[in-house]
Amino acid sequence: MSQSQSPHVGPATLAIHGQKQRDAFGSPHMPIYDTTTFAYPDTAALLEVTEGRRRGPLYSRYGQNPTLYALEETLAALEDAAAAWAFSSGMAAISTLFLSHGQRGIACLGEVYGGTLSLLDQQLPELGIETHFLPEGHAPDTLERLLESGVRLVYLETPTNPTLRLIDITAVAEQAHRHGALVAVDGTFATPINQRPLALGADIVVHSATKYLGGHSDLTAGAAMGSSKLLDPLWRWRQNLGSALSPQMASLLSRSLRTLPLRMQRHNASAQTIAEALQDNPAIERVLYPGLDSHPDHALAKRQMFGFGGMLTLEIAGGHHAATAVADRLELFALAPSLGGAESLVTQPCTTSHADLTAEERARRGIADSMLRLSVGLEDVEDLLDDIHQALAPLITDRC
Repeated sequence: MSQSQSPHVGPATLAIHGQKQRDAFGSPHMPIYDTTTFAYPDTAALLEVTEGRRRGPLYSRYGQNPTLYALEETLAALEDAAAAWAFSSGMAAISTLFLSHGQRGIACLGEVYGGTLSLLDQQLPELGIETHFLPEGHAPDTLERLLESGVRLVYLETPTNPTLRLIDITAVAEQAHRHGALVAVDGTFATPINQRPLALGADIVVHSATKYLGGHSDLTAGAAMGSSKLLDPLWRWRQNLGSALSPQMASLLSRSLRTLPLRMQRHNASAQTIAEALQDNPAIERVLYPGLDSHPDHALAKRQMFGFGGMLTLEIAGGHHAATAVADRLELFALAPSLGGAESLVTQPCTTSHADLTAEERARRGIADSMLRLSVGLEDVEDLLDDIHQALAPLITDRC
């Protein structure tokens, strides 16, 4: 089931009923098939599956497992995609994407996750895959020259990490498609609830499902969604690299997807409330959140997104040491990497996601050492604001 097939079906319904697979006993939730291999009554029945005439369970390392099939149907439904593959992590999905469709060169637009940056900058060139980095605000003719030279995969995150800038997916897709290139979008920060890259012209969407899709900080998973034609090459890489998601993690992720729309409503609302409340705080130089009028991409966010997400970034007055002090004083916001869970988290990008970059490189990318990235959880927003205010209070006193 997809929204293109059933326009009246909303995301909450898809999150619960997107799964077509049913077990033999009619369970509304596919149980865990903790099974390595699956037997067939005869060779003819086995060949129907191995030769691709019928989809069926066969070997779990290949991802041919009923628990994975059920999960992938829901993932595809949420992105309104023809197909989806589940991976052992977000980086497994991204790596497989690059190995499958990046052989003719990859253009990376704007900021990306530190692991993705390292993969593009260090490992892929060792395999002879050319990678090109275009900063935020690059001139369109820069990408045009790369496409004219033969680059055939354009990759981007939107919103970006940690500056929360947006990239116009439709404009990039139109430009890339004129040259026969593909566009892949990391939709982790937005989720399918807040943004639909495929509907905006992208060809493939990848997610670190460890984050919002999982939502409980208790699983590690990744996903890729798109057309069957474009996802088929990823399946072979996944099979031979052994990066298919385990049935146990697939079951946990299926459970989590059922509440994704409800959780994102709360994440969106609380982050918006906190961002608005902190705009005029004297201890903060800048609040970065797409839902604010002051955000440089607010107009694009209103066109491209259905909600503005649960991530926001603060630039703390007083620089790196002041930001560290604020992070250490927070109580409800746990000092930990990752994002998208029920609990609120805080990180300093200069010590976590972008620690491998030099201070000069971070500054060039607009990543100030005074930044704190907040993953706003599901706690009562008044309690989260009280926690932030008490952590900021000493800075305000010092400035007075």
